[in-house]
Amino acid sequence: MNAIEIRDLTKSFRGMYALDGLDMTVPQGAIYGFIGENGSGKSTTEKCICGHLVPDKGKITLFGRPYTDAGVRAKVGALIENAGCFPSSSVHANLMMQAINLGLKDRNGEIQRVLKIVRMEDSARLTFKKCSLGMKQRIGIAMALLGDPALLILDEPINGLDADGMRLMREILVDITKNYGCTVLISSHILGELEKIATHYGILRRGKMIKEIAASEMDARSQVYVSLKTQNLQATADLLWRSGYNVKFEEGELRIYDVENTGGLSAFLMQNGTFFSELKPHKVGLEEYYVSLMREKEM
Repeated sequence: MNAIEIRDLTKSFRGMYALDGLDMTVPQGAIYGFIGENGSGKSTTEKCICGHLVPDKGKITLFGRPYTDAGVRAKVGALIENAGCFPSSSVHANLMMQAINLGLKDRNGEIQRVLKIVRMEDSARLTFKKCSLGMKQRIGIAMALLGDPALLILDEPINGLDADGMRLMREILVDITKNYGCTVLISSHILGELEKIATHYGILRRGKMIKEIAASEMDARSQVYVSLKTQNLQATADLLWRSGYNVKFEEGELRIYDVENTGGLSAFLMQNGTFFSELKPHKVGLEEYYVSLMREKEM
């Protein structure tokens, strides 16, 4: 069963289409990276799933049931835009208000549970306004996790975080899926971070889904290349082309594809009097895949 299935979802604002016949499938148990440029429709999609917006047409199914079903709605937690906390209230008080709003029974027990998940069990008495940006994001996730949802929807939760904050967020999201059985839909512009945790990707452009792909499939498709930096790129490229190497100029460097032995390439260059400042293997990652896909759609 899929956690989310969307078919032909359309939403317009004053005659402008934010979503234009969107199709989307999120497998249960996935960390689904939702990718697209600003204005592509990511937040609108998430708000439609959460019931914050009513689509013009289309079908949204959550765990095999209509998204308007009260039972399935109770399985969804979300952090969209901000946590909506009271600045002068403590972390615990903010969570307690949300727990009361949700009608939870063991409120203190549930608050302790979610604070432990987001690594903030020692910060319950801290006032919200004194928390760092990373802590505020984790508090928002804790609020979304109250009631033990099966689906967690996060809109740009790692934007603005420092390296340590992003590392901690990655650990939390992986923990949520592996140990708590929660499916996570996460949008982000920081593709390098998303690539470290996502199991599936959905790439959106102008309100349409242009590609859905599992991380394992993308990894299997990814090309391996060697990046090469020299003082005279053109002369080096000519040398390599004449010798049968698959060479391309990209991002201010030479990229040599289909090279199995970097030691052999290094020796070849040295023997031909070509000195280099960098020669190292790479694999085409999510960011490069995304950029190339956007270029294809513009043609």
